[in-house]
Amino acid sequence: MNEFFSPYDADRPLLMKCGCGRNHSVAEHTKELNAQQAIQVLKERSLTDEFEAYSNEFVEASLIKSLFPQDAVRRNFLRAVGNATAMAAIASVLPVASLQAMAQDKGTLEKRDLKIGFIPITCATPLIMAHPLGFYKQQGLNVEVTKTAGWALIRDKMLNKEFDATHFLSPMPLAISMGLGSNATPMNVATIQNVNGQAITLALKHKNNRDPKNWKGFKLAVPFDYSMHNLLLRYYLAEAGLNPDTDVQIRVVPPAEMVANLRAGNIDGFLGPDPFNQRAVYEEAGFIHLLTKDLWDGHPCCAFGTSTEFIEKNPNTFAALYRAVLTSAAMARKAENRELIAKVIAPQAYLNQPEAVLTQVLTGKFADGLGNIQNVPNRADFDPMPWQSMGVWMLTQMQRWGYIKGEVNYKQIAEKVFMLTDAKKRMKELDQKVPDGAYPKFKIMGREFDAAKAAEYAKSFPIRKVS
Repeated sequence: MNEFFSPYDADRPLLMKCGCGRNHSVAEHTKELNAQQAIQVLKERSLTDEFEAYSNEFVEASLIKSLFPQDAVRRNFLRAVGNATAMAAIASVLPVASLQAMAQDKGTLEKRDLKIGFIPITCATPLIMAHPLGFYKQQGLNVEVTKTAGWALIRDKMLNKEFDATHFLSPMPLAISMGLGSNATPMNVATIQNVNGQAITLALKHKNNRDPKNWKGFKLAVPFDYSMHNLLLRYYLAEAGLNPDTDVQIRVVPPAEMVANLRAGNIDGFLGPDPFNQRAVYEEAGFIHLLTKDLWDGHPCCAFGTSTEFIEKNPNTFAALYRAVLTSAAMARKAENRELIAKVIAPQAYLNQPEAVLTQVLTGKFADGLGNIQNVPNRADFDPMPWQSMGVWMLTQMQRWGYIKGEVNYKQIAEKVFMLTDAKKRMKELDQKVPDGAYPKFKIMGREFDAAKAAEYAKSFPIRKVS
C-alpha cells in the first residue's frame, strides 16, 4: 500500500494531499522535515558554550569594528588609553550596554509582541533564522515574521506602523527619511542583513552577448528604485558607456516574478537578489553573467531597520532585537552552518525555494548556467556593520540619477540613518580620545570611493542625469 495515499482502501477517503493529513505536497512535507532536523542541529550548536562565547565576541567585535574600521587605529587607541579605560567608555554605549544588560534583565522590555516584515530572499536570512532557532525568544520577545509581497508594501506597512521593524533594502531608510517616494519619516538602519548576494542574470539567448556595451535596447529589471540593485546596475551600465535612462529600459519587477518574466521574454535580464539568480539557472531560463561582488566586494544589499520613533520609545526592546539578529548573523557567517541554514529557510513559510538552489547560493558552490561549476565562498555573506560611508555612496548615486535634487549633506543624513553607535559621543563625555571610524573607503569597479570627497565624486561621472 502506498505510504502517502490509499486509493484502494474503501474505509478511508481518498484525499489528494500529503499522507500526514495536511494539505500540502509530499515534496513540501519532506522539505519541512529536513528543515526541522536542521533547526534541531543548529539549536544544539547555538546552545554550546563555544557558540555562546563566539556569539558574544561577535556582537562585541562588530560594535568595536564600527568604531575602528582600521585595525591600526584600534591598536593605537588601546595602547594610548589602556584596555580598562576603553572598555569602560564603550560599555556605557547603547546598544552595547543594553545588549549586555538584556542577558540578565529581561523585565525591562517596553514591548514584547512584535511584527517584523521580510521579503522571501536569502538577504533576509539572519532575520528569518532568528525565529525558528529561538533567538528572539531568548531575548524575551514574541516575534511574528511576516512574508511580504514587495518593497513598496514593506515601506507602507512601516509607515502605517503595522510592522515594528523590517527587512529593508539598504537605501530605503535613506529615501523614506528624506521623503523620497513617501512622506518623510525618520528611519534607521540597525544592521546590514547581508553583503554581496546579488547578480546580473541574463536570458539564455544572450550567452554570446556578454559585453554590456552591446546591450543598447535591453529591457532589464531591478526590484525597487531605492535599491542597491538599481544603483549598481546603473553604475555598471554607465561604466560601459550606456546611459541607463535612455539606452536601456530599467523596470521594477518583484523578485519572485523575475524568472517568469525572463522566461517569457519580457526582460533580457535582471540585477536581482538571490536566490532568484540561481533559480533562473535551476529552471534553465537564464545564466549568471556576473556576481555583484565582482563590482564591489563586500557591498551592502539588504538591512534590518526600524523607525527612529520605535527606537526612542522602546530602547530596551530595540536592544533585544539587535542582539537576536546579530546572534543569528553570527551563526550565518560560519561556513559550516550554511547547508543546514538552506534547509531551515527553504520551506513555504519562509523562502519557498528548492533546497538545492539555496545551498548553491549560501555555500557559493554553484552552476552558472554556462556549463561551469563556480566556487565563490563569499558569494553571499552576513557582515552586519552599517558603515556610514555605505550610506554616503548610496546618496551620491541617488543624486547622480536624479532621485535627489539639489545639494546634499551626505554625512549628516548617513549619520542620522545608519546607526553605527553613539559611542563617539559617549567617549567624548568621558574625555576619551575619539577614534577615527565610520567612513572606511571602498572600491567600486576598481575606483576608490572616499566619503570625505563625496560631492566631488558625485559630480565626476560623465554619464549622469543633469538637473
